[in-house]
Amino acid sequence: MTNLTQKELSALEDMLNQEQLLVKKFQNYAAQAQDPQIRTTAEQVAGRHKQHYSTLMGYLY
Repeated sequence: MTNLTQKELSALEDMLNQEQLLVKKFQNYAAQAQDPQIRTTAEQVAGRHKQHYSTLMGYLY
């Protein structure tokens, strides 16, 4: 495991929370979208934020 400072851990926690929130928001936007193009775009953006979340989690291991 990487030795992170308390400040780095706190920043990482904030970023993880933000990415989690963005995933939920864009999944919600996709579920509510009437336009298939908007739905697809929202799903893609949600997927990118899931990847960001996974990348950030990687710093904890």
